[in-house]
Amino acid sequence: MGRHPVTIRRSLLPLGLLAAVAAPGAALAHSTAGGVELLPGEFRVRPVVTLEGHGGLENNLEGRPQHYAIDGLFGAVFEWGLERGGSFAIEAQLGPALVWGEAEHFYGRVHIEPPVTAAPTSSSSEEEEEEGDHSESHSEAHSDGVPYRRTDVKGYLQARYQPNDRFEVSFTWWPYYVSGDQGEDVIGLKNEIGVQAIWALGDGDVNFALGDGLETIGDGIFLSLENRTGWESTKTYLGNYTDPWVGLGFNVDLLNVTLSAGPRFYSPGSYANLPFRTDWGGELELEYPVSKSVVLFAHYKPVYSAQGGEGWGVGWQHHIGSGISFSF
Repeated sequence: MGRHPVTIRRSLLPLGLLAAVAAPGAALAHSTAGGVELLPGEFRVRPVVTLEGHGGLENNLEGRPQHYAIDGLFGAVFEWGLERGGSFAIEAQLGPALVWGEAEHFYGRVHIEPPVTAAPTSSSSEEEEEEGDHSESHSEAHSDGVPYRRTDVKGYLQARYQPNDRFEVSFTWWPYYVSGDQGEDVIGLKNEIGVQAIWALGDGDVNFALGDGLETIGDGIFLSLENRTGWESTKTYLGNYTDPWVGLGFNVDLLNVTLSAGPRFYSPGSYANLPFRTDWGGELELEYPVSKSVVLFAHYKPVYSAQGGEGWGVGWQHHIGSGISFSF
């Protein structure tokens, strides 16, 4: 699914580490604006607004389906200060998603064409009209064009615990309500949940605009371990994947850059009739604070699958997006 906001203080990583979906499977590549460290026992509530445009290209699937959306999420961050500079935060956002082409969906969802049925022996005008409507609808759903479809509703809920400036663990839920039946999209609530741990190996203080050189690059290295699981709106279990990735974060003046990459261990749901496989992916994330309360962000995430099967092919999937986040 698409990307979604996450709050991580800059003390952990120079980028305020941007959460990983997808790509379709598409998290949001940014931290919500703001981030002053809280004193132990101090509590703060910050309203947040996130606007993002993003798209997904599934070049490894037949017909190369695409999805594009413009999201407007509104919510708040509730944060408590802990001892030793730690914090606990809950962030919740909800809003409309204007959909072009296909809707967002969990990474790895297979695309299986419906079986071709034999032509009817008798043809009434009603049957021909029904078949024509179905054929036209299916053709539109997987054509090269990406017409505007509808407005869905998406949400984001995360609980994040950061005991110090080097480690963080979070649990996230991405609900997504499909508002209409179109192509493979069925009315109902899609669900995606994720658990992630991030460990910064250095202090994260790398800024090449301030004279830092390659000898300081180790301060920006981090390890990330994330697992995500997804369900379709039909309640079908789509599977889960685990990303043990290595990353590097650094600043160029105010511009924050994060690079990460590694294997993706994917276990498809039984519906797919596909074996466990190892894919490979990476992500480039950019973040630029315009002010204390406004942050511009962008991300690009390619994932390569070297193993195909029915409804799934060898090749690349791409997700790209950009937007702006406001904190009040």
